[in-house]
Parts: sequence; structure tokens; C-alpha cells
Amino acid sequence: MAALSMTMAALSMTMAALGMTRGGCPLSSGVVYACLLVTGGAGFVGSNLALRMRGRYPDARIIAADNLIRRGSELNLPRLAAGNIEFVRADVRKSDDLTFPNIPFDLILECSAEPSVLAGYDVGPTYLIDTNLNGTVNCLEVARRTNADFVFMSTSRVYPIAALESLAVHEDATRFTLTADQKLPGASAKGIAEDFPLAGARSLYGATKLCSELIIEEYADMYGLRYMINRCGVITGPWQMGKVDQGVFALWMGKHYFDRPLQYIGYGGTGKQVRDFVSIDDLGELVQTQLDRFDALPDRLYNVGGGLASSLSLLETTALCEEITGNRVEIERIAENRPLDVKLYVTDNARVERDTGWVPAKTPRETLSEIFAWIHDNEALVAPLWR
Repeated sequence: MAALSMTMAALSMTMAALGMTRGGCPLSSGVVYACLLVTGGAGFVGSNLALRMRGRYPDARIIAADNLIRRGSELNLPRLAAGNIEFVRADVRKSDDLTFPNIPFDLILECSAEPSVLAGYDVGPTYLIDTNLNGTVNCLEVARRTNADFVFMSTSRVYPIAALESLAVHEDATRFTLTADQKLPGASAKGIAEDFPLAGARSLYGATKLCSELIIEEYADMYGLRYMINRCGVITGPWQMGKVDQGVFALWMGKHYFDRPLQYIGYGGTGKQVRDFVSIDDLGELVQTQLDRFDALPDRLYNVGGGLASSLSLLETTALCEEITGNRVEIERIAENRPLDVKLYVTDNARVERDTGWVPAKTPRETLSEIFAWIHDNEALVAPLWR
């Protein structure tokens, strides 16, 4: 046995020296995936990640599944077709839609979601819970049956609202700013880290995503599932059909481009509430890095955002949009807060930067300028969204 172990060790060293692993996959690039499923695949995040996967795995079979309920998602179908990505109209709420007999998926990117934090207020919680929680379970069942790796796009909204609102802040000329003397663990002047407390209400949207995280961990323990969870802050970039409750930076640029009115809602109507955001290209770069180093990473859960350097208040976003578009729009000021609002959220990327070396490359101006250029180049296509 000792001789066999030495022989196997020598073989592994030889394979490593040749840049090989089992199956002939390069060590530097991790597993070469052959069959991928992207749920929410016609949405903003899903479609962009699917296209990135096509560039990384040119010979893979990639299926994008989506129910096309979100307005604007249908505009991504020609992009998927041009990338040789198969589109299947499927609803993650329905397990039969995700049967896919005889398709051996080895990677699932779970990007499906009802993404609005205000979802459930007007029409009840059924669609939200069925999509964001039961839908995740249905996707996990596909992963269990096919022994696929699983990447889950979660959200910073898993953190409780009362705890976030209790953070110590300065009110500066154009924004709220976190102070250095925070009392809660996981909070600092750099933002919110993964050990921020989870006790308390966070919205049904955030609750469904947190429940999904817990169920993923149980699947991993019971069935040996390899997984990665990214708690993302705001993600933005070209091809995001932004709304007031999701995709605010794309919305802000779209409204400025088409010279349509906006609102500062809450916190006295000052527009000083702050979010950080990460470009979809930077997020795609991180996901690929995680896939390439799946087993080498010490954690399975990461806060992911633009960080302090890529944070803007609404007031600052307005100034940038005015500079880029040359338009100044009417902005109504509404002092009263909406339900579930928070004055400030910035991601502390320390863990993901430590483990992967990833840092967001694009500045807020670059990302907003890219959204402007996309709208300009596709004006007739996207005008109905913001007019």
C-alpha cells in the first residue's frame, strides 16, 4: 500500500507538472464544464453569465431556462441565440419544467428570482415564495440528480433592516457615510461583512434568499453537493431593464437619457441614501474565478459588491448621469420612507478579495457610461421601458 501511495503521489506530481488533472483538465482553470444550466437565464444576471460561460467553455452545451415574466427579459433572447445558447421556457416553480431527461448537467448557475424587495406587498407572498424558495429547491433537485456543481446568486438583503438602520453614520454634503466606531460585528467604515448579525426581519424577499442559503448547505451536507453562494449587493450594467425597486442605477441612467422625471424617496427627500454596485462584467469575472478554484477556496459564502470605492448616493448618481447625458431631469422630493428602505448599504469585500484576489475593476463612471452607450445603441428597443 505504501508503494502504491508513493506511485500515486508521483503520478499526481507528474500530472501537475504537465498542467493536468484527472480527465485532462488544466489545473489552472479547474473543471472544464461540458453541460450547464442557467436558471433565470433570460434575466439580466443570468443572460450575461450564460454568455460569459460560452466564452469560457466554447464546446459546452448551455441551456438558459426562464419563464419570461419580467418585462424586458425577452429582449435577451436574440443575444442568447447569437451565443449558441439554447433557450427553454421553464418556470423554476414547476419541478416538471426542470426535468430535462438525459441531460447530464455538471454546473447549475441559479440566477432565477423575484428580485424586488417590495414583492409581496400588493398581491401577497405566494409568487415570491414559490419562485425564490421552492424554485431553489427544484433547482437543487436537478443538481442532486445530475451531481452538478451549484452556484447560487443570493443578496445583501439577507441582512436585517433594523440592524442596518442602527449603524452609526455621518450625514455629509452628498451622502450618508458609515463611521469607524460601529458596535455590531461585521460592520465597519468599509461596509458590511459576512459576520454581520442575521437576527431580525429583512423582507420576505431577503428571507426567501436566506432560507435558500440554508437549504443549499443542507443539500451539500446530505448529498455531497459542491456549492458557492454570492451575497450580491446591487449589480448593474448594459442590458439591465432597471426599475425603481430593482436595478436603480440603470433606471437612473435610462430616465436621464429619455428626460423623464425621478423621485428621491425617503430620508427627508435628500437623495443621500447610498448603495455600492458591481458591474455585471466584474461579477462574471469573479464567478469564473470561483469556478476555476472551487475546491481551493476556504469558504463557500461571500459578500460581493462594488465596495466603498464603487458606492454612490442617489444625489451623486444624479450628478454623474447629468454629466454623461447632458440632461437635467425633474426630481420630486418625498420625505417619507418606504417600507423596507435602508439609508446605506456598502459591501465589505475583504473575504472575497483575500481568498480570490478579486477586486472590482470598473469605476461607477465607467459602468454608468457603458449603460448610457448601450441605451444609445439600442434606443428604439429599450425606449418603452423608460418612457
